[in-house]
Amino acid sequence: MPHIDTDMRRIVDSAKLAFVATVSPDGSPNVSPKGSVRVFGDEHLVFMDIDSPRTVANLIANPRVEIAVVDFLRRRGYRFSGTAEIHEAGSAAYNWLNEWLLERNGPGYPANRAVLVHVERALPMRSPAYTFGHAEEDELTAQWLAGYSRSEPPG
Repeated sequence: MPHIDTDMRRIVDSAKLAFVATVSPDGSPNVSPKGSVRVFGDEHLVFMDIDSPRTVANLIANPRVEIAVVDFLRRRGYRFSGTAEIHEAGSAAYNWLNEWLLERNGPGYPANRAVLVHVERALPMRSPAYTFGHAEEDELTAQWLAGYSRSEPPG
């Protein structure tokens, strides 16, 4: 079983958005953005079903899931593959994530149920800029920050 290491945690914590991929009943892919993905222990990710009826229905029918988390400034991230379980209000995963959401967003923030994902595989994703040695992480981050401050990302 893969261990979610410190770098993976750092990426999940710094990324403000993740993409969850499920399989629809007709076999087609379903990708849904999630702003609540967090690391829960050493082997799990969790996200909240805020308004995700299709994602939850797909996971009930087929619990296989992949979550892509990318820190766009660092231009790298991870693909986490695993199996999902739906957790209702009152479970440890739900309560922990709901507390985090309420701290960030205030009382009354909608939270239907938590989706706990047992991570079975984690693969790195990196910009080709790393592969071809064109830049280091600090340089890429500075370039992208400068581009976004001009409201247009660099080439």
